[in-house]
Amino acid sequence: MVIDARTGEVLHSRNADSRLHPASLTKMMTLYIAFQAVEYGELTLDTPILISQKAASEPPSKIGLKAGQKVALRYLIRAAAVKSANDAATAIGEGIAGSEAAFARRMTRTAQALGMTRTTFKNAHGLTEEGHLSTAADMTKLGRHLFYDYPDYYNLFSRMTTQTMGKTVPNTNRRLLAAYKGADGIKTGYTRAAGFNLVASAERGDERIIATVFGGRSSATRNAKVAELLDLGFRRAPSRVAVRKPAKPAYTKDDTGPAPVLTAALEAPTPAPKGGDGVYKGKTIRVSGTVLNSIRPRRRPGAEPVAPTVEVSEELLLAALSEEIDAAVAAVTAEAAEADDAVKLASAAPGASLESEEQVAEALAELKGDPEKADVAPEQVVLAAVSPAARPEIEPGEIPGTAGDLEVAITEESGAFTAAGGPSISPDLLPKPRPTRSRPAPEADSVQLASAEAAPAILPAVAPARTQPEEPVVITRASTSGGKLWAISLGKYPSRFSAEKVLLKTALKEMETLDGSLRKVNNRKGGFEAIFVGLSADQAKLACARLEARGTTCTALEPGQG
Repeated sequence: MVIDARTGEVLHSRNADSRLHPASLTKMMTLYIAFQAVEYGELTLDTPILISQKAASEPPSKIGLKAGQKVALRYLIRAAAVKSANDAATAIGEGIAGSEAAFARRMTRTAQALGMTRTTFKNAHGLTEEGHLSTAADMTKLGRHLFYDYPDYYNLFSRMTTQTMGKTVPNTNRRLLAAYKGADGIKTGYTRAAGFNLVASAERGDERIIATVFGGRSSATRNAKVAELLDLGFRRAPSRVAVRKPAKPAYTKDDTGPAPVLTAALEAPTPAPKGGDGVYKGKTIRVSGTVLNSIRPRRRPGAEPVAPTVEVSEELLLAALSEEIDAAVAAVTAEAAEADDAVKLASAAPGASLESEEQVAEALAELKGDPEKADVAPEQVVLAAVSPAARPEIEPGEIPGTAGDLEVAITEESGAFTAAGGPSISPDLLPKPRPTRSRPAPEADSVQLASAEAAPAILPAVAPARTQPEEPVVITRASTSGGKLWAISLGKYPSRFSAEKVLLKTALKEMETLDGSLRKVNNRKGGFEAIFVGLSADQAKLACARLEARGTTCTALEPGQG
């Protein structure tokens, strides 16, 4: 069988699914599980493996291990990969799984996980045994997994010789490695039942080909056939193709599941117990490191349960802050609109000094109750009023567009007020008295009532009209957008969104110092300026000091600069 190792594509196949004896190709799986055990911490390369009598008595090929001897795992791996030593393979299996039979079951489970569906293992070395079978397709697949799953160990298969147990041993595949250009592995195998087997890999440029032969008549004919198949693969494989590595199988240690079991050898040979043959037996200590469950600790007696902490994301805080700021802006805007209406009303009735609807009602009731003035028509009453001296008023004529004289008509039935020469004003439109400020009731002498005929005599009580009005007095209110208050600037940004984002983040960080301020973005030359307005001088300076300490650029702006 021939495949493109980069993609797994089959380039040539003949009888690749026939179940045959794999011989020492079995050690490819033994080594794969050894690499896996090291990866998942079952043992290390320096873990000493106690050699059993069974391992020491395996037939050749072998490295010559002695029963009771302890050998580091790394040297057993070298002997199995390069020398194809049967005794080293058995020792590896026993050191990892405790017995060769248990290790063989793990080998079969791993083969199934790799997709080697027509393979079963009965031992770790590959000597002929009933039921110990595989196919060329499955072994080719295993060779590809060795290359991609454990590339750090793959160099073992390309070594011409290696040092192990104080010996220099040659590679059983050294002839093909030396003769074929680009060959770098993988493993040979031979038994009488199996014949000469070989899984070989070669790389030329960006191309890598894996070829497998089962049942060769000799090592020479086998190598020649493999070289022929490798050439076929290089001819058929594309020069450039995306590498698709095979999926690594799930780690499973034993029959009970994927939980790892740590295996360690004794520090020194134990003189007892002895087996029936009088040879010291290896002993394996298994320690389960898996935590099966996690028990919740009980609460102390009398301790109150702690309420769970609710974590609020920054986005929710920013959204809540934005809603509060928008609500504050809406409230200030409504208050400003009401104040503007009051100013417009005062301009519409120049010189009027009526205190409230209650005062007008009292004046009208007094007029009705006076028998001497019963002949005065209630439909047309002229009311002239002067505010108490404690509250200075704007002189008539100081407001632009007003005259010096003041005439207010009161209609009894409708309760409407009419300024002389002006439109009718409903009492609902008059400004309401402020609840926080109490004003003294006007003295009786400060209100003068007269009929329409007596109006000329009453009008002189009001300041006379001026022929040349003075400069108008502009009534203003405190601006909430930075007019006459301090502000702080956080700099200019390329977009309005960036400026608003900086304002929100800063408001979140400095809620203590910026409480009550408003966010504002000014489109100025050079970018959008991020500003907090509505601050006192101390607040502005303190906020800038705190922000600059955090590394944020901040400039305090005096009234009028924001």
